Parts: sequence; structure tokens; C-alpha cells
Amino acid sequence: MKIATKKTFQSVLLIALCASAAGVTTYVVNKKTANNNTTVVVEGGVNNPFAMTTARSGFSGQPVDFTDAAEKTVHGVVHIKSTVNGRTQVVQEMPDIFEYFFGNGMPRQREIQSRPQVGYGSGVILTKDGYIVTNYHVIENADQIDVTLNDNRTFQATVIGTDPNTDLALIKIDGDEFPYIPMGNSDELKLGEWVLAVGNPFNLTSTVTAGVVSAKARKIGVYESRESIESFIQTDAAINMGNSGGALVNVRGELIGINAALESPTGTYAGYGFAIPTTIVSKVVADLKEYGTVQRALLGIMGGDVSAMLQLEENKDKDFGTLDGVYVSDVTDGGGALAAGIESGDVIIAINGKKVKTMTELQEVIAQHRPGDKIRVTLLRNKKEKDVTVELKNSQGNTEVVKDRKMDMLGAAFSEVSEQTRKQLNIGYGLQVSGVNTGKFQKAGIQRGFIILKVNNVQIRSEKDLETVFNEAVKSPEQVLFITGIYPSGRRANFAIDLSE
Repeated sequence: MKIATKKTFQSVLLIALCASAAGVTTYVVNKKTANNNTTVVVEGGVNNPFAMTTARSGFSGQPVDFTDAAEKTVHGVVHIKSTVNGRTQVVQEMPDIFEYFFGNGMPRQREIQSRPQVGYGSGVILTKDGYIVTNYHVIENADQIDVTLNDNRTFQATVIGTDPNTDLALIKIDGDEFPYIPMGNSDELKLGEWVLAVGNPFNLTSTVTAGVVSAKARKIGVYESRESIESFIQTDAAINMGNSGGALVNVRGELIGINAALESPTGTYAGYGFAIPTTIVSKVVADLKEYGTVQRALLGIMGGDVSAMLQLEENKDKDFGTLDGVYVSDVTDGGGALAAGIESGDVIIAINGKKVKTMTELQEVIAQHRPGDKIRVTLLRNKKEKDVTVELKNSQGNTEVVKDRKMDMLGAAFSEVSEQTRKQLNIGYGLQVSGVNTGKFQKAGIQRGFIILKVNNVQIRSEKDLETVFNEAVKSPEQVLFITGIYPSGRRANFAIDLSE
């Protein structure tokens, strides 16, 4: 379980600013600690529920009929079982007292075999040929993904692409004529509108609950990355462990959100659930299907909500010209905002004519665009309204398509460093190159047997560590791996690998 405390701070918006095993099936927010901070709990679990509610129309007093929407959508929501195979890990143990005084005093290392982990969640079929959207945390690190349909047919799924920054993943099962849920427009949702949550809570398959839209563009601080996008639909429809990746639909049976989190003091439903709106889902899914990775557009500013800025002591007498909007504290070099003339101190109040009151709303709007798109930004400068046209860019500062580059381009195989080699070289960690084929490593002159110690100044203890650094590097403007390591002979070496070529 990971725990983090939510604090008020300025968001970094290289827009669109947007756990680990498959056992993680929903995010839970435990609220109100002793000091009144909000504690965010990312909960993992293997066994994963729901309840039904009765509802009446606020206008006519007549019961709202959910049966048509439920019948249309329940067959388009699937049960997902994610399995992470057991892995060998190297752990360090402190030497016993005899070894400490009469041995070399170094920590001892031994290998342990972890058990397989199994987690459960939900997914939504988007097309009749088997494309399914779910939460990234439902299938993260999974070695096998089993999908069970409402008619009990089971398929093995393949991963098409993932986007941790929005907690979304696109997977696919082979076949045709699958039941699916049509995509709706979450922008058209109104507060108080009835919605249904469909999923597999606590492993109870095909469960439907009802509630209303309680809020839109809600940020709850559940994701840890500063690049994550949070602009949730808040609902009081019951969402529990195992609902992650399930559908939030309107009374017409249209998909308007992917259930992702719940707010609770107990870890189970206690009033509010949160879903990723289809304004974000549809863009991410389209990118993953076409490119294998998300083409994320960045506005290129840093800032925060005007409403939050007004709460600061130093701003109590300051007039921003508005009580809503996004205050620009800085613009990033090479970004679209700087090129368009946006300045520190400006207040963004609308994008393409649509009002934005908070950074969260701004993130959601930008997340619907791709690098190269041009948007009209309405801002206040010295309390005077001004329109500028901004060409959005990617994280590398251009408008080119970001390719889904994988570690295969390195042309290398990796293995753990043996205990004997670690003792001989007096190293506590590392990843050994067990083979080199045609690729970046061969071109750089890295030979078989080389032990990678650090990449981009990050210690490398496993292939997963290397993959994490690699994925960050390919998205950076530099696109370079700086590798430090040692050969079994004791000779140290450094390499620089250009990933942009």
C-alpha cells in the first residue's frame, strides 16, 4: 500500500499535465487525517462488489427507469483477471555478529522467489472486434490477462498500449461481433444527471448501481506523477474494489466515463466514486490504437488556480481581474505558450471559447488535443481580455509524432548479476548484459558481460528499472541514455546512447 498526503500547490503544466502488480484493482482515497490533510491510499487486493439503488425523477416524482440502459451496457462490460508471475529477487541481509567482526562485514545477499500475484478488475468493450479499455493499474506489470465476458466466454488479451498518466490502457481480444458500449460525450453531462456504474466489484460479476453526477473536473490527488491528468467525474453511484476499468453510463446507455477511484474512510464505498471522462478516454484510446502511445500535447506553462492564489497572504490585496481561471506563474522554454506570447502573470480564462475555471479543467481541455493542433487561448493581462493562438507541442518541443519505441531497439538481453560476481567486484546492485545483437548497444560498443550500474544517474537493479529510465528518456527533449557500469574484469566504462536516431 502506498500512502501520500495531498497538499495544495501550483501544478506544473507542460500540458497535458496532463501500483504495481495486477493485484491493484482500484484507487481509494481515505479522507481527513488528524491534521485535516487528505491521505491518498493506493490499495492493492486480490479478491474484489456493488449494490443497487432506487431513484426518482427530481422533476416528475416518478421512478427513473434504468432497465433499458442496464440491459444495453451490462454485456459490454467484462471481468479482467491479471496475473503477475513469480520473480526471483535479490535481497540484502545484515551480517550476523560473528560475520561482522571476523568476516568482511559486508551485507549478505540471497535470492528469493516471489509468489504469483493475481488481481481483478473490469473493462469496457469499445468495438465489435474486441478492443477493450480499462485502467492501467488493473493490468500493470501483468504477464497474462484473462477476460471473461458476461456470457462466461473467456479470452486471453494482448496489450495494445498503456498511458499511466491518465491511468488508461487499451487491450484486445480476438474475435468478432462482441457486444460493445457506444461512446458518449461527457462534456454534455449536467450536475444531478442520473448515471449507472457497471462493473465487477469484489469479483461479483455484471453488477449495476445508480447515482447522479455530483461534480465534474474533480481533482483528488490520487496519482503520484506530476504529469498525471486528473479531471474526474464525481458520482454517488456505488463504486468498490474491482470496479476499476468499468463503465459509467448515462440513462441512454452511452459510455461517459471509466470508473477509476473511490473516496472512503474505510476502503469501500462510502459516498463518492470517480470516473475518467470520455473526453479524455476517447483521445487516449484513439492514440493508443493508431500509434501505440499517446500523442500528448503540451501548452507549456506553469501555474495554479486563481482561487487558490487569492488564498495566499501575499495576494490578499491583489486584483487578478477575475475570481476564476488559471494564473500563469511561468512559461517553459521551447513551448507553444512562449512562442505565442503568453507571459508570466497572465490569467487563462478560456480555450477555444470554452471557459476554464481551474487547472484541472484546463488539463482536460488540452488532453483532447495532439501536438500541432492550434488552439485559441483567451487570457487576462493587466485585467484586459486578449486572445492568442497557440500551437501545441509535445514533450520534446516539436510537433512530430512520438513513436512507441521499446527497449528492443537496444538490441540486448539482460540477466541478474550473480552473487559471486557482486562479491568479486564489491558492488551491491547492477544489471548484466547477457547478449548483444544488432542495435544501440552494439553501435555504442557495449559488449556481452558488461554490468550496468547507473543510467541517467539512476541505480539499475533490474530490467524493470532500466525500462523505466528508458521510457522517461524517449519522452525527454534530449532522448539520451548515459550509462555507467563495469566489466567483470573490473574495468569501468561509460557510454552515451542517442535514442532519437
